[in-house]
Amino acid sequence: MEIKRIQNLKNQAISRILEAKTEAELENLRISFLGRKGELTQILKKIPSLPEVKRIEVGKIANEAKRAVEEAISRRSSAISLQPEKLEKEWIDVTAPGKKPPQGHFHLVTYAIREITAIFEKIGYTRVRYPEVEWDWYAFSGLNMPENHPARDEWETIYIEELRSKKYGNVVLTPHTSSGQLREMERRKPPIRMLNIAKCYRRQSDVSHAPMFYQFETLVIDKGINITHLKGTLDYFAQQYFGPDRKTRIRPFHFQFTEPSFEVDVTCIVCGGKGCKVCRGGWLELGGAGMVHPQVLKNEGIDPEKYTGFASGFGVERVLMMKYGIDDIRLLFSGDLRFLNQF
Repeated sequence: MEIKRIQNLKNQAISRILEAKTEAELENLRISFLGRKGELTQILKKIPSLPEVKRIEVGKIANEAKRAVEEAISRRSSAISLQPEKLEKEWIDVTAPGKKPPQGHFHLVTYAIREITAIFEKIGYTRVRYPEVEWDWYAFSGLNMPENHPARDEWETIYIEELRSKKYGNVVLTPHTSSGQLREMERRKPPIRMLNIAKCYRRQSDVSHAPMFYQFETLVIDKGINITHLKGTLDYFAQQYFGPDRKTRIRPFHFQFTEPSFEVDVTCIVCGGKGCKVCRGGWLELGGAGMVHPQVLKNEGIDPEKYTGFASGFGVERVLMMKYGIDDIRLLFSGDLRFLNQF
């Protein structure tokens, strides 16, 4: 008797569902048959009390009936939504332009690299690219750094295990773009005007340091090059990139591969030169510079009595920080769209 009743209920439900004209009517039918107190629901609740043999048979028929009613409701709901009178109320102008999907843009670092490249190309520099995984000779030895130099410490430099050359030494993730100086001098003879932009790697991480960062290196070698050419180039870049109102300074320093050597600072835009967590004194170091050491020239077969040159190396992210007032270098690598979409 239960089976017969279930089949009759299913047929009755499907018949009434097919005649439904509105979503409201369809919802009332769903509640009537499948709701908490619906007729099919009440039968399903009684199944556990039936004898085991009958319970399996009735349960199978009841579940099939429930699925059939649910499918009928779903199909009728789709049909009602496509009725002409409803479509008229929900009229859509198919000739209207659609919603544009979100459009991405280049990363801020990419914009900076392009802008830096354009600035130096205007005064005759050639953009080059050299390896990120480098031999010790190009990263250290050829740049006049002895075996015991602090920069070679494993806490500063990232070494690649199980790779070594008798001629060029160990393999490292290049800690600076200065390795490109030696490769450029190998590739061509003076005069040289090189701009090398690449990723560099060091074991450092705080608000103004990152373990991976971009650096841009300049190298000029020719007859009669002196410090005034270096200072003029630094001032030219600062005015072109930061604007005419920003101040720069050079401080005597020591680098193994330049002599004399300087560190280059710019007034901090974050605090206006008052001192903050980024600059700690009103000035932020952008990088180093100096006259190419005579021994470095000799290492690549260039006569230091005939040719002189200068080199500089700046962090791309650091010049970005000082252009836009970014107070934490790690924001540039965070992938946070709330930050990136501002640029």
